[in-house]
Amino acid sequence: MYAIVETGGKQYKFEEGRYVDIELLEANENDKITFDKIVMLVNGKKSKVGKPYVASAAVDGTVMKNDKAKKVIVYKQRPKKGTRVKQGHRQQFTRVMINKINTKSKAAASEKAEEAGEQ
Repeated sequence: MYAIVETGGKQYKFEEGRYVDIELLEANENDKITFDKIVMLVNGKKSKVGKPYVASAAVDGTVMKNDKAKKVIVYKQRPKKGTRVKQGHRQQFTRVMINKINTKSKAAASEKAEEAGEQ
């Protein structure tokens, strides 16, 4: 099972037990994060597509670290003019470990189990 999630203006594929590098978030290491903008849920032949997002679905994750990617060199040169510009850039990212993909059916089943246990 995996989910397509929108965060930071981009869409990412989240799978349970894997980590994903996403746009930088305002979070510290070991913080718990919940993503609620689920664009699509895929579970074998059972898929749900949101309009624009899947209702009552969420992805839980833990921030592993905030870091910078490898340096990218941008070099511009105009021939026969003697103009050269060299510039570097390191994109910041947040690495998130995906713990759980929650769907409405799983949440409803857990709530019913809790209610049955209380009664």
